[in-house]
Amino acid sequence: MTHPATRIREIDLLRSFAIFLMTVFHAVFDLAVFYEYDFEYDSGFWYYIGKTSAILFILVSGVSTTLGRHSLRRGFVVLSAGFVVTAVTYWLSPADFIVFGILQLLGTSMLTYPWLKKLPPGYLLLLACLIFPAGYWAANHQTAFPQLIPFGFTPPSFSSLDYYPLLPWYSVYLLGVWTGKCFYSDRQPLCKLPENRISFFLETIGRHSLLFYLLHQPILLALLYLLHGKPG
Repeated sequence: MTHPATRIREIDLLRSFAIFLMTVFHAVFDLAVFYEYDFEYDSGFWYYIGKTSAILFILVSGVSTTLGRHSLRRGFVVLSAGFVVTAVTYWLSPADFIVFGILQLLGTSMLTYPWLKKLPPGYLLLLACLIFPAGYWAANHQTAFPQLIPFGFTPPSFSSLDYYPLLPWYSVYLLGVWTGKCFYSDRQPLCKLPENRISFFLETIGRHSLLFYLLHQPILLALLYLLHGKPG
C-alpha cells in the first residue's frame, strides 16, 4: 500500500467520514420518503447528521483549495457535476428538484479562490463572520427574482431537494481557506496516522469523493429496491 506523496492523509479521511455521514443521511431519507419509515430527517438527530456531513465537505473543500494548483479547473468540474444532478432531479421530480445544491456551492466557491488567494487570513475570517449572519437575513427576505436563489433569496413557495446558497454557506468555505492558510501553509500533515488496509481504503474514498457523491444515491436506491421492492 502506497499513499500519494502529495496528499495530506487526514484531509482524505475527513472527506471519507463526510461521505459516510452523507450516505447514512440519504439512506434514512430514502427509507422515509420512498418506503414510509418513521424517520424525522428534516429535524433532530438525522437532520444534524446531514448538516454535519455538508459542513465537513465545505470546510475540507476550502482547505483543499489552498493545497492544490487547479482550483478553476476543479471548480468547473464540480459545478458541471452539480448541473448534471440538477438536470437529473428535474427529470425525476420537476416539482421538487435540486436548484442550487452543495455541488453548485462548492464549484462556485472554488472558482472564487483566485481572488481569495492573496487575502491575509484575518480578512478571510472577517469576511466569513460577515457572510454567515447575512445568510439568515437573506433567508427572511423573499424575492420575485429566481436569479437570486444562489445567494439565499428565494421566491414564495420555493422548494428544493438540496439547497446550499452562498449566503450563509460560503462562510464555511472561507473558514476552510483560512484553515488551509493558517495550518497547512507548508503542505504538511498535522498528525501522524497509522497506515493499514482500512486507512488506505478510506483515504481512497476520500480522494475520489466526487465520484462517490454522484454514485451513492443510485446505489442506495438500487439496494433498497432489492430489499424492499418497488417504492410505494
